[in-house]
Amino acid sequence: MKISVNKAHFPVTVLGPGRRIAIWLQGCSIGCKGCVSQDTWVRDPGRDMRVAQLLAWCRQTSAGDFDGVTISGGEPFDQPQALGALLDGLRQWRTQGGPDFDILCYSGYPLATLQKKHAQLLGKLDALIPEPFVDKLALTHVWRGSANQPLVLLSERGRSRYAAFVDAATSGEAKRMQAMVDGNRVWYVGIPARGDMAALEASCKKSGLEFSQASWRS
Repeated sequence: MKISVNKAHFPVTVLGPGRRIAIWLQGCSIGCKGCVSQDTWVRDPGRDMRVAQLLAWCRQTSAGDFDGVTISGGEPFDQPQALGALLDGLRQWRTQGGPDFDILCYSGYPLATLQKKHAQLLGKLDALIPEPFVDKLALTHVWRGSANQPLVLLSERGRSRYAAFVDAATSGEAKRMQAMVDGNRVWYVGIPARGDMAALEASCKKSGLEFSQASWRS
């Protein structure tokens, strides 16, 4: 089974509790206005890899010392079979002597749609952040881009680890972004507030740094 992957990083600390493996899948049929990950929209066969290869990377990179896996995109549920294979592999790792990590997934689809079309996949997750990103709605809650997006708890593990964050507000002091270097590229990971990326770009420009590519611009 192959899965289309935009990128994967470890450790990520701004997309769920603790130190996490974060995986961004490639391809999105929704295309929310104002999305900061527009580089993940186009389906690209050149980014296909075997699920087994991705799972091996997770094991090797984390060395089993992490708290959770966050799956985003792109739109993970646009690859339902591949997503299911990835979730099965992660859950097998966890149950066969692996670390006690949780699995959080983002989706731009409404919760009702996911419950109707992908109930089996939801049963393999611990927590879910669904609903389309709405640019005109403020960033109000931790790990969510707009006020319409809930944090849905789907398992006992999810309820144990995420209950305190369901209504947790995003404060001005909370860490929302982190920078990661990948070869000659710098990735900014997280949930920026409105205007954060433009302000960052302007600040870098004053220091003589130009953004040759920006994922929040098509």
